[in-house]
Amino acid sequence: MKNILVIGDIIIDHYLIGSTNRVSPEAPVPIVKIKKETTVLGGAGNVVNNLLSFGGKADIISVIGKDQDFLILNKLFKEKNISTNYLVFEEKRALTKKTRILSSSQQIVRFDKEDTHEISEDSINKIIKIFNEIVNNYDIIILSDYNKGVLTKEVSQQIITAANKKNIKVLVDPKGNDYLKYTGAYLLTPNKKEAFSITGFNLNSESNTLLKAIRKLKTDYRLSASIITLSQDGIALYNESLKIFPTKSKEVFDVTGAGDTVIAAIAYKLVHGDSIEDAIRFANLAAGVVVGKMGVATTTIEEIYSLQYSIKTTKEIKVITDQLKQQDKSIVFTNGCFDILHLGHIKYLENAKKLGDILIVGINSDKSVKQLKGDKRPINSEFDRAYLVNSLKQVDYTVVFDEKTPYELINLIKPNILVKGGDYKNSDIVGSEIAEETKVLDFIEGKSTTEIINKIKQ
Repeated sequence: MKNILVIGDIIIDHYLIGSTNRVSPEAPVPIVKIKKETTVLGGAGNVVNNLLSFGGKADIISVIGKDQDFLILNKLFKEKNISTNYLVFEEKRALTKKTRILSSSQQIVRFDKEDTHEISEDSINKIIKIFNEIVNNYDIIILSDYNKGVLTKEVSQQIITAANKKNIKVLVDPKGNDYLKYTGAYLLTPNKKEAFSITGFNLNSESNTLLKAIRKLKTDYRLSASIITLSQDGIALYNESLKIFPTKSKEVFDVTGAGDTVIAAIAYKLVHGDSIEDAIRFANLAAGVVVGKMGVATTTIEEIYSLQYSIKTTKEIKVITDQLKQQDKSIVFTNGCFDILHLGHIKYLENAKKLGDILIVGINSDKSVKQLKGDKRPINSEFDRAYLVNSLKQVDYTVVFDEKTPYELINLIKPNILVKGGDYKNSDIVGSEIAEETKVLDFIEGKSTTEIINKIKQ
């Protein structure tokens, strides 16, 4: 089944993006000329969005106002194929909307429209009724609390109690100072500031305060596992002992929505049978991707594994190769489709690696393969092919390129040694004039993707 149910506050995140060239004559404020406008799901909606981006299945229960912004929300739900069947409408309640104005990627101002008072008793009863009717369809529950009034103490406790009776884990992204309403959850995911507010232990001071704080959370609120997110330092876990999982993030651009990604990633892995430790490792990687994006963002499995497994973008590989050259490392480059990985490929890459310190492999994208080999190829996607090649111990980095030939990539990397397989003459090899040296390696006779495909057909 592998279904996840998210309950909490839905937010619409609205971005007005432009540039600033002058100051207003009316007041000492910048004039932003708007060039782009985007609207995305935030809050509990962003949690669902993250789960769907991972390839998971998720539904949402929430209470919203049916004002003019509901039309925007409804459109966003339809675009993501999210059901509106479990939304409860409360009269005269505003749907939370945060509007940010950005100039040259810098946030100038944010203005919010929202209601933060607790939902009505009628709405509470409706939520509980919906939950009890559908709870058996789900394997994990996420409470995404943005302190906007949906997750009252009564709602939270009734959901946690009912889920525990059915052995369904409840994961909570908490807000506010009333953590008693989360008592009995499987885990909470407060950040350092939130943990300090609740436990009184300042996590920026003595190192042993982290252990005291995380253990206090587990004990006081009867959690199965206790977690504190540590920003750039990763995620701390306490079940039987304290473990810290360091982050592996790119440059931090915007932390907005990172908490949504963390709890969605943990839930996604747990629902598929992974350990809590592996779920946290995955969440660290996922958060590392989204903080490198602007605004409320999601990530995919492909992006996460790219961060984990040295599958690089052209921009990243340029930075890496420049650094390697400063270290006097010899760079070997080769490329190919590597559609169905076989012994011939592995032997070829082993021999290429022997020629230098670092082996970079360019992988033809799906588009590029079709240009070379026709519409029936590739058999495997570009990510699958890059992932498999990158898993080989002799390969240091892989990078996917879109062009029919790797000329632009070779020109970007400027390898010390360019390697090609087959019976080419050096002068016929694309990019040979860029590399310091060009080598031609023999393929193993009878080992090719085409022959494998023909055998399968027969």
